[in-house]
Amino acid sequence: MYLLRLAIKSLANRRFSAILTVLAIALSVTLLLAVEKVRTEARASFTSTISGTDLIVGARSGSVQLLLYSVFRIGNATNNIRWDSYQQVAEHPRVAWAIPISLGDSHRGFRVMGTSASYFEHYRHGRDQALEMARGAPFNDLYDAVLGADVARELGYALNSELVLAHGTGSVSFVDHGDKPFRVSGILRKTGTPVDRTIHISLQGMEALHVDWQQGMPARGAASVSAEQAREMDLTPKAITAVLLGLTSRISTFAVQRDINQFGGEPLQAVLPGVALQELWSLLGMAEKALFIVSLFVVLTGLVGMLTAILSSLNERRREMAILRSVGAKPRHVFSLLLLEAASLALAGIVLGLGLMYLCLWLAQPLILSRYGLFIAITPPGLYEWALLSAILAASILMGSVPAWRAYRQSLADGLSIRT
Repeated sequence: MYLLRLAIKSLANRRFSAILTVLAIALSVTLLLAVEKVRTEARASFTSTISGTDLIVGARSGSVQLLLYSVFRIGNATNNIRWDSYQQVAEHPRVAWAIPISLGDSHRGFRVMGTSASYFEHYRHGRDQALEMARGAPFNDLYDAVLGADVARELGYALNSELVLAHGTGSVSFVDHGDKPFRVSGILRKTGTPVDRTIHISLQGMEALHVDWQQGMPARGAASVSAEQAREMDLTPKAITAVLLGLTSRISTFAVQRDINQFGGEPLQAVLPGVALQELWSLLGMAEKALFIVSLFVVLTGLVGMLTAILSSLNERRREMAILRSVGAKPRHVFSLLLLEAASLALAGIVLGLGLMYLCLWLAQPLILSRYGLFIAITPPGLYEWALLSAILAASILMGSVPAWRAYRQSLADGLSIRT
């Protein structure tokens, strides 16, 4: 205990270099833990987005691309599925339920998704959790909209609020559907998934928005169709973006997938969500490893900086070590003092780095959620993070043994001698 107080007082006497060393270690620890936290939480967020869906069906493209635009609202489909093709897939004898999805519009940066009532009945997230309404109810009218929790919170919408949807998926659109405003009929409870950042309307509502559009532009003058006129029209969709399928039995998954992949009406593709996620992680695996290795080298740089600071000060402290020896301190006491200094610097850097990491996560959480739709939960460090921190502390003690050994080897006569 006495040596620990002496080590702290010694560091306080060299506070400027000690503070710089602690900051260097803290920043490296912050980077290492932040990379690991974002990696693990991003995986957890992606994995919890969809549950209970056996197959995702879309136009033939890459399985990862299909997963990203249909579930995570990232990117766009290369092609659509004809409505009659969807009906044939939904009527497959081994399909228990089907959720049609239609994408393409947005509202102030949030994606708009057209779907059916089966979405609120069958869609699951997390550990087989159903969607729940925080307020209101699913859409009943043609121009009803159900908002995700984040949409309502960030835009300040309540029940019966009016919103005008825009054409396209960009955050800024120069063409909107101002002639057909929607009304908020319900707001979903927070799920921590892209559902929170989605505006849900009926497929018929999505069709009504574009019923008078030609070649990507709205009709003008007499050719335009008003909101009330659209109610009287046949609003059966001509095409949709993707379909989520639940099967009567998991055993039949591969058989149904084969039937859809060999569908004769048009080129379709059916993917298993879990397999597509694994493919996504395999693509990102190299980037994850590269970031982790870079973070480790940054931590190593911080520890080398600590070693350099202690070694550079050791020559100036030779008389201090000699005086300690002269008043009765044994060589092991000098060795322990230097080790305690290194451990104290590393421990202070680890604690500060841990605090900085949580501060950065707290500040970046809304930005990551708004830009990428990923919810990074702020949770205590897990066993792996504690293992990393313990390894950093052990490495610092190991590095601190180098100057400690040098001090241990210095003799009393060498410390008191005057060099010319």
